[in-house]
Amino acid sequence: MTTEQITLPLDDGDIFVQQDGPRDAPVLLLVHGTAASARTWDALVPLLTGTHRVVRVDLLGCGRSAKPIDGSYRTPDQARRVGTVLDRLGVGRAVVLGHSSGGIVATALAEQRPELVAALVLVDTGPSMAAYIAPETAAIGPAQWPPTDEQIREFAATGFARPDFELPADLAAELRDSSFEVFAALLRDPVQYLTERALPDRLAALGKPLLVLFGAQDRRWRPSSAADYLVVPGARVEMLPDVGHTPIIEDPHRTAELVLEFAASDPVSVAVASG
Repeated sequence: MTTEQITLPLDDGDIFVQQDGPRDAPVLLLVHGTAASARTWDALVPLLTGTHRVVRVDLLGCGRSAKPIDGSYRTPDQARRVGTVLDRLGVGRAVVLGHSSGGIVATALAEQRPELVAALVLVDTGPSMAAYIAPETAAIGPAQWPPTDEQIREFAATGFARPDFELPADLAAELRDSSFEVFAALLRDPVQYLTERALPDRLAALGKPLLVLFGAQDRRWRPSSAADYLVVPGARVEMLPDVGHTPIIEDPHRTAELVLEFAASDPVSVAVASG
């Protein structure tokens, strides 16, 4: 598997990008969720690169990208940066996968740059704040930063079907590497974006092919809320049994199977790299 890691300097901060797979294959763009990073896709990527060029980014404030305290972490700005990354890579069109709040960024990208987005795959992305069911956890404030292992475990616990599922160590380390101000900003804006307008309403106006994957045991977003996306013409919703909020880690093989089947169908298969 051909792998390339680069850091692209943007006007408001450097963005880490990783590419895997053949450069002349159709492009899959992967966008991670809140306070996560491109590493969350590690188990999934090798299952996709046989047929696709896979591009993944660390959003500003996350992973190996810049984390400026005074940066803008608003969803439209994150989406704009992702679009700029595709431009710099010479990608003219891609199927865009977003996990959790990464699906919100993917939707914003489709709104801003519809010519770039051939189709969307949303993985456990809540359709509106009415679907949010995660219990309150002990607050992590500036006085408790960086968080302890126990605080990180508590924060991550609802991300998986099994409460004892261990968050990969490198993801925990990346979270600690951020500042509290950046962490708080990353948590805040997706809520605002969903409050302004629910995702199904936004997507219904775009006319993009849509696949929604949802863990049947998601403990952050009500699994039955996946049906809200059926207002989008032609949308397909698939529930993954025995899986929680993070099927890309909990069941990467089934996730990859559904993604590849969707990406191979018309009109999605026209998503190709232009450079």
